[in-house]
Amino acid sequence: MDKAGHVYTANKISQLSGDLYKWSGMKPKKAAIIGSCIGLGYQTSLELLDAYSVDWGFSWADMTANTAGSLIYLGQELAWNEQRFQLKFSYHPTEYAALRPEVLGVNFQERLLKDYNGQTYWLSFNPFLFYKNSSFPKWICLSLGYSADAKLVGHSDSFTSGTTNYYAHREFLLSFDVDFSRLPIKKPWLKALVKQFNYIKVPFPALILSDGKVRASGIYF
Repeated sequence: MDKAGHVYTANKISQLSGDLYKWSGMKPKKAAIIGSCIGLGYQTSLELLDAYSVDWGFSWADMTANTAGSLIYLGQELAWNEQRFQLKFSYHPTEYAALRPEVLGVNFQERLLKDYNGQTYWLSFNPFLFYKNSSFPKWICLSLGYSADAKLVGHSDSFTSGTTNYYAHREFLLSFDVDFSRLPIKKPWLKALVKQFNYIKVPFPALILSDGKVRASGIYF
């Protein structure tokens, strides 16, 4: 989950920076290259700070995830001059945070960042974007999600509280989503404003593969 967060953050910083340079009048490919460098550079600066921290240290795995996030943005801009695959984020409160509030957070703001059990990272896309003559609405997306359940200790996949044992495992999800950048909005200022909602995944029904079992959620945040 931590690495997914690195990919997502580097990607979104790159995308926002690239969009700002495009808005300023810079040529799209040049703006994308500079934007991706800003996203990767920002994340790299944090890794360098971690390198001198007693509690953390430098992580090549984090750097690989940061690089991947920026390249996912840059590669799409160079290939298609648009983002056909959108990285998104969603969160819902879980009961696990109360078991270890000092680690998973004592309030909503802290849990949003620390409680991996409530975080889900998504890859949203519309397959019909690759077919020029398709009449299928371009703003409707399929979304593949990745999350965790019962992850209470960073360096271990098991945790015991009283007489209850918790075993962490990955979760994979399938859902629908909305690409706000492709909604049929004519006013440029409104389109630019609505596009910013692409940072988050819209709640929809979902299928969840968890611990070898498939279950359905009527609405998944």
